[in-house]
Amino acid sequence: MTQRKRYSVVRDPVHGDVYLTHEELRLLDTPEMQRLRGVKQLGSAYLVYPGAVHTRFEHSIGSLHVAQKMIEAIGRNASLEPAACVAVREEEARVVRAAALVHDVTHIPFGHNFEDQDGIFWRHDSAYRFERMFSKETGIGRALAELGLQADVLRILTKEPDPERPAIPPFWREIVSGTVCSDILDYLARDAYFTGLKLEIDPRVVSYFKVDRTTSRLYIDLAKHDLLREDILSEIVRMLEARYYFSERVYYHHAKVVAGAMVARAVELGLALGLVAEEDFHAQTDASLLDLLDRSAAGSRETDAERVRTLVTRFRERRLYKRACVFPLAENEAVQEEIVQRFFGPGGVARKRDVEERIVDLVRFATGRRVDVILYCPAKRMQLKEARTYVRWPGEKGVAPLAAHERDVPRLGDLRENYRKLWKFYVLADTADTDVLRKVQEVAQAEFAGAKNLYRLEA
Repeated sequence: MTQRKRYSVVRDPVHGDVYLTHEELRLLDTPEMQRLRGVKQLGSAYLVYPGAVHTRFEHSIGSLHVAQKMIEAIGRNASLEPAACVAVREEEARVVRAAALVHDVTHIPFGHNFEDQDGIFWRHDSAYRFERMFSKETGIGRALAELGLQADVLRILTKEPDPERPAIPPFWREIVSGTVCSDILDYLARDAYFTGLKLEIDPRVVSYFKVDRTTSRLYIDLAKHDLLREDILSEIVRMLEARYYFSERVYYHHAKVVAGAMVARAVELGLALGLVAEEDFHAQTDASLLDLLDRSAAGSRETDAERVRTLVTRFRERRLYKRACVFPLAENEAVQEEIVQRFFGPGGVARKRDVEERIVDLVRFATGRRVDVILYCPAKRMQLKEARTYVRWPGEKGVAPLAAHERDVPRLGDLRENYRKLWKFYVLADTADTDVLRKVQEVAQAEFAGAKNLYRLEA
């Protein structure tokens, strides 16, 4: 009798050979996972970095690979310290690997723009989205259920505790979605590779992971002979610095922000006109979403429907809106809360439209030109980054989040503050005419009299 092959190998440009079980291949071959081949990992960043066309499909495979490396390291360390640490059992590894593989399946195209930066839709990692995705109505849901993985994978990927479900060991979730986890370790390496930015993370950092026997927490041991392992600590901090570096250079690059704001505005308008609904986006790829917006607006005679088509066309042709004003947090601490409450909270879309129309009318009155204006207001919470990774610190009993040692590692506080200061409020307009942009800037500054614009238009 021929024995069924247990693993298949996939060649990945970042990690080399990745081994997948027959069960994992079954999950990978569902329509929902295959859709991720058409969802770019960095959204519109390819308009800035042409090589950044990698997708959430290969990131999913890479995350599984890194999760396995972490599981192996945890096992090695447990064999050296069996009284203090535990290994990941084979059945636990099966669940954790599956969760790492499917952790991004709920992402929609340009999802961060709709969820984190505009608040239009439910977040991709909400319990609602995962429960819907893993239902019996989907291929991935049926496959997980038939493999006996659905309940545990759902528990790993949903952050909100459910009292009706048994608790899981914390390390199951922390391997997949902690501060230092399989997700971030893959996407930092992958994003660096495809953007061409020269930044590397020492893969040896994976070897320091352990699971505490008492708390079942995943942690990194920073103590040896009661002394601080500065080499390990510096590597963790360097990785957190790398995450900030990418946020500054890629994730919040102004052109990526503008492109994302344009797509988000097209979606807002399509929703308001009833041309599309949130459910329409769950099965889309980047390309099909743009087609959906264009096609749904083509049959309408509404002015805003034409705006939808124009925004889609401009995005495809990289004719991006221009910045008229930029209000960075550093100079606008006193008004940030007011701006976010006004434009990101409940009713924010309608309030944005009122202000935008007022700016448009005043600019048209002054210049005789009609411009389209977009206010871009991200949420405050998307900028807050904390070092939640658990560590064992010399001289202390048990494990605690690295952030608890911020006084001993001042760079952690600096990074958190730097993240906070990435927040910017933009006023964008669909014109390259400097005189018209200057008028948009003048009118917008009067509208936001308490805020300080730092963007200077060229003469």
